[in-house]
Order: sequence, then structure tokens, then C-alpha cells
Amino acid sequence: MALKDEILEAWETGDASGSLLDDFLDGLNEGEIRAAEERDGVWCANEWVKKGVLLNFSQRHSRAVEHGGVTYHDKFELKDTSGFLERGTRNTPDGTVIRDGAYIGDSAIMMSPSFVNIGAYVGDGTLVDSCDTVGSCAQVGDDVKLGANTLVGGVLEPVEDAPVIIEDGVSLGAGCRVTSGFVVGEGCIVGESTLLNPSIPVYDLVEDEVVYGHVPAERRVMQRYVRSSVGDRIDGDVFKPAAVATSLEDDTLEKAQKEDALRA
Repeated sequence: MALKDEILEAWETGDASGSLLDDFLDGLNEGEIRAAEERDGVWCANEWVKKGVLLNFSQRHSRAVEHGGVTYHDKFELKDTSGFLERGTRNTPDGTVIRDGAYIGDSAIMMSPSFVNIGAYVGDGTLVDSCDTVGSCAQVGDDVKLGANTLVGGVLEPVEDAPVIIEDGVSLGAGCRVTSGFVVGEGCIVGESTLLNPSIPVYDLVEDEVVYGHVPAERRVMQRYVRSSVGDRIDGDVFKPAAVATSLEDDTLEKAQKEDALRA
């Protein structure tokens, strides 16, 4: 029986063997299975994969685990990083936490402190900077730069919802927050401290339209604020966050250019 079928059967019965759970984590660790995939230009959740992650939480028991002289208590061990060196992937000590079941690509860089949760996918050549979090099942593409103190949120439930997607070549400035299944299109450059989620309007000045839940590819994105009513009973206005997306200019591309020396 295929792994997918075994996971779906275990989901229905509420009972999964330890070997099945381990095989599933192995598939996540190797990047062979992913929590979301692009179909006809639209990112869709692989529900069976998210169910497999949830099964691992429900079927495992917390236990004492020792790692690097530190004892912690969790249902999962940390990811085995012994293969990083031969793949050109770097991770700095004292605070780089990669949970078992997360995929880290070739030539990626993991700076401490940072955290990558189970089911997450971090592509080849991507930089995860200090104080970054990549949440459960979040999908981060190749050659992405996550600025310091950036949050890429995870989505486990409901299982039919796609997680946050950061497509190839994206640069997120320091302090960005991308949550609730938002999709940042390929090649976008997002200014620091920008908040992106499906409830925030994105004013796309390239196509002269307002979109929600995603930023189209090849955009420069910055945080702005627009007026918002606080209700009929209260006088005055408040401001709510919005995002403005413009075309990429040469000077913006030059400023965001990644130094090749960092990837050596």
C-alpha cells in the first residue's frame, strides 16, 4: 500500500504504527512529500500530508530527549543534520532549531537563533536569518532571503487550507510577518516590517487592482495604512494596515542583490 493510502487509512481509524509515522517523517525530511503543491498556477494543500503531520502529533508521546548536553521534552527529536556538510548547507550553533520532519535544501543557510517546524520546506540556496521562524508546513522556495526577525506562519488546521507560500527568489525584509496561507509571488522584494495575511488588501499598482491573499510575481511590496471606519456609533477614523505593490525598478533589484560570497 502506498504511503498516502496508509496515512489516510490511519487517519480514519485513528491508529498509526510507529513505523508508518517514521516513514512519513523520512519522506518530509527528504523533501519527497510536501504539504502543498502548485497545480495550474494555484497552490493547493496536500491534505493527506497535513493529516500525516497531525497523526504524528496525536499518536506520539512526549518524552525526555537529550541533544547537545541539553534535555528537553517533546514528541519529536531534532532533525538529523549530519548530511548538511556534503550538501553545502550551513547551520550555526546555539539556537538553530530544526524539528524532525522539516526539509532543508542544498546550500541553504540557517542562522541562529532560528526555528523551522515539522512539515516545513526550505528550498535550495535559501537564507533563514537570525530570529526567524518557519512554521508548520510552510513552503519556502529556492534562493529566498528571509530577513532577521521574520515570521513565515504555519497552517495545520483546517487540513484543506494551503500553508504560507514564499515562492522562488523572494526577499523578505527584516521583521516581516506572512501568515494564514498568504502567497508571496516569485521574485518579489518585500520591505521590512511588512504584514501580509489574507485580510490585508494589496493595492497592486501594476495591474491597478486590489487583491487579497497573494502578491503577484515580480513586485516591490511595502506597508502602508488606509482609513477605516470604526462603526456608526463612534466618531472619527482609524487606520488599518494595507500593502502597496509596485513594479521592480533596477535600483531596488541592486539593493536586494545577494552577495555571491555569502553562498560560497
